[in-house]
Amino acid sequence: MAENVTVARPYAEAVFRLADAGGTLAGWSRMLDAMADVAAHDEVRAAIGNPNLAVAQLYELFASLCGGALSAEAQNLLRVLIENRRLALLPEIRDIYLQLKNEREGVVEAMITSAFALDPSQVGSLVADLERRFKRKINPRVEVDKELIGGVRVQVGDEVIDGSVRGKLAAMAAELMT
Repeated sequence: MAENVTVARPYAEAVFRLADAGGTLAGWSRMLDAMADVAAHDEVRAAIGNPNLAVAQLYELFASLCGGALSAEAQNLLRVLIENRRLALLPEIRDIYLQLKNEREGVVEAMITSAFALDPSQVGSLVADLERRFKRKINPRVEVDKELIGGVRVQVGDEVIDGSVRGKLAAMAAELMT
């Protein structure tokens, strides 16, 4: 939701500035991942919305579910989010933080969708080709979509490279219609 992203952005930017200044970008990525994963669980979302649960109780519950993976700064962030009733925004905060981190490190996310499962060597070869094309480091996410029939569809930012059989058939159909 756009409103959630708007509210989450200042938190993510503050965490990014803190992590960047301290040279702990990767550590904060891991902590935000852990916190966002906990916040995404249905039972935790119910606890977050429970008005009968005190701030201290919610903090203890959440911190214990993170399993000691939180630094003192992350614990402070957790307290601030709970006090401001923003704990449910952790997935958005993590996503914005990762975007900022990737921009700093010159990394771009690539969504690779394939008709069949790709082995690591195929993914590595595809990533190497994409890195040459985009002149940036690529962080791939791979999904399987049987509806592609065959081939691969890659999305990097707002650019789409459709090498799928389904995409080629759609392009041929469009050509024939003109």
